Amino acid sequence: MTPPVRKSIMPRSVAIALLTLASFYSVAQTDDDARREINEHRQKQEKEFRDPDASPLEKRDRKHFKGLKYYPIDLSYRVKATFVKTENPVLFKMQTTTTRQPEYLKYGEVHFELQGKEYVLEVYQNPALSQREEFADYLFIPFTDQTNGEETYDVGRYIDFKIPKSEEVVVDFNLCYNPSCSYSPRFSCPIPPAANNLPLEVRAGEKRFKESAH
Repeated sequence: MTPPVRKSIMPRSVAIALLTLASFYSVAQTDDDARREINEHRQKQEKEFRDPDASPLEKRDRKHFKGLKYYPIDLSYRVKATFVKTENPVLFKMQTTTTRQPEYLKYGEVHFELQGKEYVLEVYQNPALSQREEFADYLFIPFTDQTNGEETYDVGRYIDFKIPKSEEVVVDFNLCYNPSCSYSPRFSCPIPPAANNLPLEVRAGEKRFKESAH
């Protein structure tokens, strides 16, 4: 019997989201603090992947799981950005890795400089998910870059975000991660819109899982 496809609820766990979001907007954070929090984030991910009740891995993969693969921490990928909120956002259906088309809002944009060039990424909100108290201020940034299909997952990667209190924010690509469908076909995951394709290699964050589902 074919198992049912599960909706991918971002992030992969509430605990990881809270850790990530707690540090997301500390623009004045020291490099040592940033490195420590990135390492804590990765340790929590490793713990989740070994937990049979939380892991997105197939049972056979979890049995032989030796850890996730990451790029070395590189704080040049931790960038200061300007957040621009979208006025009167309109619901749209986001494509996924299955036929499911969940509704999202383009909540805003982050404008930043990386490797000497200016870029913009759109930030999205899932209205249904935001009805849950723990995700009331949760946003996310799905994106693609030129490492996809080689060093990172084909479909793209995600960065957790939250409704900012000011226009000055930090986007840390060291914290980007693979969607759950990269580990199992049981999941249905949003595909990053074309607007969020970065025309460069983002060699930071989580790498491709060798047992990729796609």
